[in-house]
Amino acid sequence: MLKLPKLYKMSTLRRSCPSYGESMALKEESDAATAGQSEITRRKFYVAAIYGMWSLIAAALAIPAGIYLLIPPRLRKMPEWVEAGDISELEPREPVEMAFRRNQVDGWKIQSEKSTAWVVKFSPTQVVAFGPQCTHLGCAYHWDDRRKYFLCPCHSSVFSIDGAVISGPAPRALDRFETKLEDGKLLLGRLEMSRGKA
Repeated sequence: MLKLPKLYKMSTLRRSCPSYGESMALKEESDAATAGQSEITRRKFYVAAIYGMWSLIAAALAIPAGIYLLIPPRLRKMPEWVEAGDISELEPREPVEMAFRRNQVDGWKIQSEKSTAWVVKFSPTQVVAFGPQCTHLGCAYHWDDRRKYFLCPCHSSVFSIDGAVISGPAPRALDRFETKLEDGKLLLGRLEMSRGKA
């Protein structure tokens, strides 16, 4: 039997059997359509994957930013107590300037700063610690041992040993730290603003 080229067979079959030719053409079209659909499906998958990655990146950046902006830092319920020093050696009614270090929180930054307080021991169980600034304009005052009062050299405000205003432009008594005693040590809390000349 004589073998004909494949091309000849197809063309002959198409001419001799029109339904066969139509079915082959339809098959080729369906194959092309299926290939096109698989490309679209693959493209849709890649687009979805890219959008998914963008969403993850956006969430990774947005969630910490939202927490930082919307949720305030935890407020302290109790004041932070710092040790100012030993008061067992202090003389009664003799003010002493004591230096101490306190941690200052500024947002996420914590720094240690030096501060002072004027401490007066009235009795073994009663100790008062005054803030170091004059209540007029915030100048530093000192204890005048000869005259027995606190004196602000800037504008001549005068305060008694218990912090009350004696004279001068100061509008109110000296501010006081919260205090507590533990084993002969003075612990200082937050500085409370005084009211009136007291």
